[in-house]
Amino acid sequence: MPKSFTVEEDYKDSRLDKWLKHKVISLPNSLIQKIIRKNKIKVNKKKTKSSYRLQTGDLVEIYDISKFKPTDKIKKIKYLPKQKEIGLYDDYVIENNENFIIINKPAGIPVQSGTKSFKNIFDILKNTKYFENSKPFIVHRLDKETSGILIIAKNRKFAQLFTSLFRIRKIHKTYLALVYGKFNKSIKIMKDDLVYFENKKKITQKSISYSKIIKSNENYSFIELNPITGRKHQLRKQLLNVGNPIIGDDKYFLNNIKRIKTKSLMLHAFKIKFMINNVQYSFRADYNHAFNDFLKKNF
Repeated sequence: MPKSFTVEEDYKDSRLDKWLKHKVISLPNSLIQKIIRKNKIKVNKKKTKSSYRLQTGDLVEIYDISKFKPTDKIKKIKYLPKQKEIGLYDDYVIENNENFIIINKPAGIPVQSGTKSFKNIFDILKNTKYFENSKPFIVHRLDKETSGILIIAKNRKFAQLFTSLFRIRKIHKTYLALVYGKFNKSIKIMKDDLVYFENKKKITQKSISYSKIIKSNENYSFIELNPITGRKHQLRKQLLNVGNPIIGDDKYFLNNIKRIKTKSLMLHAFKIKFMINNVQYSFRADYNHAFNDFLKKNF
């Protein structure tokens, strides 16, 4: 007899494979895909693809997976912020309601902990008054070095909603960047096939961003950017490709350009717009002192 589960409201629009890993058994993704392909899982009595998005009330039946043993999850060491540090985040909050919070993320701190970073936004926020009765759900990311607008959901329903809006490109982001050199005013759109490697496998992704010059001189340019796709390090790579790397970028730069010594990456997530239930939301985040000082000094 199969084990039967009824999908709860919290998991509406979740992918079948992710639901299985989170709700039923923690296994490597490759094994989960194999189990689904071999017809060991049915949704509403039908064979279903791993990408199927579950709906509230769906009947999920799971056949013969007792032989599989859950993988041991590596216990992550959580960052415990000091009270003074927690209090600082009051100054970063742009919007706070029952479903999500929007902050002006400071530069130099990652959104989540990783192999090279311990202190992170997620662990700090979950200790603040903004998440007393909930927990943070990360729905998108900014690079550690990038400052600006960051959305964090307060419940699974809104986490899934924001994830869907990002996927269908209904969340519109505007970035500001300070770059080396005079930006070519004829460049209105940047289209690239950006390459990255995953487990030694080469992956190419189409990337599109719109650009507009705000100010420019022979040495530097202040530009506005609207990414249409959301690839890792997209804007940083694209600006390098057109010969105008971002000031303060120690990963994507040109050797023939004398770099300025600065601890800040001059890339800022400035504005974000989206619509929920026919209500238009629009938020903006002021750029930091380093960004502002460079503007005053060079333009």
